[in-house]
Amino acid sequence: MKTLQNHILIYDNDCPMCNIYSKGFIKSGMLDENGREAFSEISPETKSKIDIHRSKNEIALIDTKNNRVIYGLESLLTIIGNSFPTLEKIARIKPFHWFFQRLYKFVSYNRKQIIPSAKDLTEDNCVPDFNLKYRIFYLGFVLMFSAYVLGFYNQRMFPDFENNFGLEFFICCMQILWQSTFMGIYLKHRIWDYLGNMMTVSLLGTLLLIPALFFKFNQIFYFIYFGIIVFIMFLEHLRRCRILKFGIVPTISWMIFRLTFGTVLLYIVYN
Repeated sequence: MKTLQNHILIYDNDCPMCNIYSKGFIKSGMLDENGREAFSEISPETKSKIDIHRSKNEIALIDTKNNRVIYGLESLLTIIGNSFPTLEKIARIKPFHWFFQRLYKFVSYNRKQIIPSAKDLTEDNCVPDFNLKYRIFYLGFVLMFSAYVLGFYNQRMFPDFENNFGLEFFICCMQILWQSTFMGIYLKHRIWDYLGNMMTVSLLGTLLLIPALFFKFNQIFYFIYFGIIVFIMFLEHLRRCRILKFGIVPTISWMIFRLTFGTVLLYIVYN
């Protein structure tokens, strides 16, 4: 690896994803040992060089030799391109660059919904701005993906029940509507943060269901496995609400929805 000298990456140390890939740059030799600095621990000198607000949305890379700062995707392409020039050239081709730019923003603006931290509520946090477009896109992505996988999983639990994507999509939509209606009153301006975290819980549950689809088990196994996954989701939902100080009310409402629509689904199948 060719080390990018005289550069410091300002990363969000409360974000596990940011921590992993920035550490990966150091360990692989793409950045030198002093090539990254945690956002919450930056020195006054470093702080004066960057746009603090922008660096919460887009990771900052400081060129200490030329006293220049770049942000976001450009920071990553500069680091990667120093070791892999061909990859950088490909990523800068217009259609690819357009895609990677939006993928970067999609992850960056939703990273605190994917993995929250208790420090997100402190004054010196590195929480990105709320972006309605990317939040709705995230909710929509998880909604479609979860409905698609659940359609297949329900066939394993109910062999005589055909794969009904429409029904699963409706149930997932109703979950968002249910929680938006009740939690919008309870959480007010923080409702979008809650919905993002709630859908991440759904995404986690969906991902855990997928391995069971690669094997053939009996119907009882699929019911038991589904119950275990729902319990894991319940614990994760509770954990996130505790971290973000939402209280227990959202989890109670979430469970009421799950039990209500689970009962309705059983009624539809067996009647």
